[in-house]
Amino acid sequence: MRRLPLAAGLVLALPIAASAADWPQFMGPNRDAVWAEAGILKTFPKGGPKVLWRVPVGGGYAGPAVAGGRVYVADKVLKAGAADPKNPFDGGKAKTPASERVLCLDAKTGKELWKHEYDVAYQVQYPTGPRCTPLVRDGKVYSLGAMGDLHKLDAATGALEWAKNFPKDCGAKVPVWGFAGHPLVYKNLLVCLVGGEDGVVRAFDRESGKEVWAALSASEPGYNSPTLIEAGGTTQLVVWTAKELAGLNPETGSKYWSVPLEPSYGMSIMVPRQDGDLLFAAGIGNVGVTVKLDPKKPAVTEVWRHKPAPTAKVGVYPVNMTPFAENGVLYGADQPGMFRAVEAATGKRLWETFRPVFGEDKPADFKDGGTGTAFVVKNADRYFIFNEVGELIVAKLTPQGYEELGKAKLLDPTTPAGVAKRQVVWSHPAFADKCVFARNDKEVVCASLAE
Repeated sequence: MRRLPLAAGLVLALPIAASAADWPQFMGPNRDAVWAEAGILKTFPKGGPKVLWRVPVGGGYAGPAVAGGRVYVADKVLKAGAADPKNPFDGGKAKTPASERVLCLDAKTGKELWKHEYDVAYQVQYPTGPRCTPLVRDGKVYSLGAMGDLHKLDAATGALEWAKNFPKDCGAKVPVWGFAGHPLVYKNLLVCLVGGEDGVVRAFDRESGKEVWAALSASEPGYNSPTLIEAGGTTQLVVWTAKELAGLNPETGSKYWSVPLEPSYGMSIMVPRQDGDLLFAAGIGNVGVTVKLDPKKPAVTEVWRHKPAPTAKVGVYPVNMTPFAENGVLYGADQPGMFRAVEAATGKRLWETFRPVFGEDKPADFKDGGTGTAFVVKNADRYFIFNEVGELIVAKLTPQGYEELGKAKLLDPTTPAGVAKRQVVWSHPAFADKCVFARNDKEVVCASLAE
């Protein structure tokens, strides 16, 4: 870990809590997939929720952000004559000329208010577009593109205030699947998963873009989104690299603790989830661990770790989604495509079903659901699940089972999913202003969820 000195007299800006009606970043106001807004429907009316508007956009996995009556979404538009390969695994073989954009839309009408656009040459597998949801804080928008372009924009006008390119400015190698870790704000800092020598995680001054600290080393950074937890009497920054799950001091980047956790292909993706004194992370390759957070100091002890064995049928190992953790139980999509409930402390599987992921039941030996994806958000006593076939589901999730209350089609799946040869929607929706905002590679849709 290396740390650069803070300028003398620097004032640390305290985080400003977002309105319950806003969704200003990935996984919501508190980055915990909880939607606190009241007055939300308990099931769908006949014909589904009322669609308020649809607006064309380019390709991308980046979900929308909603703040102050505006929608911010990142996309990619190919240059004239350019084309993405039909097989997404071929995306890293040659550079494809394109533009990445950040669009600002009116939340009530979908009307474009401004657009920030810049040229980029894509050379990553699954080259559909940006991965990271724009982050809106204190009148600014922070956007990270797939090839490592980090931009700070004025949220009202789209004016560029500063920019960095991780490969050029930080010596970072573009990951196989592009830069996918959603930036995080902590006080005056913007924390990003970057890579490069001795700097997998880096913090930049939000005002100037100057690097403040860099921490952790690994052969590749992974694709994790840093998160903040409260434990051991302090705020901890938790990051899962391709090498380890670690807790850091968010002010300085110094390491409090770490445990080894190495997923296949460097694919550390899910956001580590805290549930009381437990913290869980898992992913591809059937790697997973639950640690207990020390109540008196920033430290952990392992309580469960998956130990591969031919007969072991425990745990949940998501690829593109982050499970919801509540009362000691994890609810999430496993790699084969089934949705499972699992005890965090033991890995014991309580139930499973394919319905939240594919919208229908599948046979137990279903083989075409690799990287099956469904995004889970809680509102009051129920959950909204947006699945990879473009459906929004209202459901009850309990340790006893899955109860579907309603289902509606919002979008068509448009992204190829590799060897499975199926089309998917892999973009986390936003829930704000009593609406859902979701996107595929062709459009953004806003539908009312008001009771």
